[in-house]
Amino acid sequence: MLKFVAALLVLALNTYVYWYFDSDEVIPERSEFVEFPNQVGNWNCTTRDVLDDKVIRTLQVTDYMSCGFVNESANTALHLYVGYHERQTRDRGTGNASAIHPPEHCLPGSGWDVIDSAIIPISAGAGGEAKRFVIAKGNQRALVYFWYHSRGRVIARNHEKISYMFLDRATRGRTDGSLVRFTVPIEFGDIEAAEKHFNEFANQVTPLLAAYVPD
Repeated sequence: MLKFVAALLVLALNTYVYWYFDSDEVIPERSEFVEFPNQVGNWNCTTRDVLDDKVIRTLQVTDYMSCGFVNESANTALHLYVGYHERQTRDRGTGNASAIHPPEHCLPGSGWDVIDSAIIPISAGAGGEAKRFVIAKGNQRALVYFWYHSRGRVIARNHEKISYMFLDRATRGRTDGSLVRFTVPIEFGDIEAAEKHFNEFANQVTPLLAAYVPD
């Protein structure tokens, strides 16, 4: 009897996977980042970064916005990167995966060391959790905040991103998602000033993301 029940469960699971995971994915409508404003409050993006083809192939990103924003009145600057992936699945032909890369995996390769790391709640935008880093390269220090903006959720933990991706793929037909990352230089060791600049900018820019990062 137990074997019969187990066989039914396996059959039901296979049917579920076939109908939901093998069906066409839902790609939501959104605005492209080329339309994202260069002026956000007192912050101005003067020149947008253009990623080369090799980086884009590595990231498997669909659309992105990468720019250093300058606040001349506060005599400070920071960098914002938002990368949108319309799907996070493995291509059956090439085997390439388009999942979002966790930023902490890339930092050592670019010469940065993580000297402090924590997951903290944030109030910017819809709220949620972010991962906060302090990174170092020689005498340079920077404050980094990032989170995954995935189908209405703002989450920091990679395993949660993966779990929700499978859930939403099965129930909503969607695997799209984005990485939102802020990098703020720490000048003269003043972390409090870097935090202040992040909070000011994040509170102004995150409400604008809804058109580009679909819920």
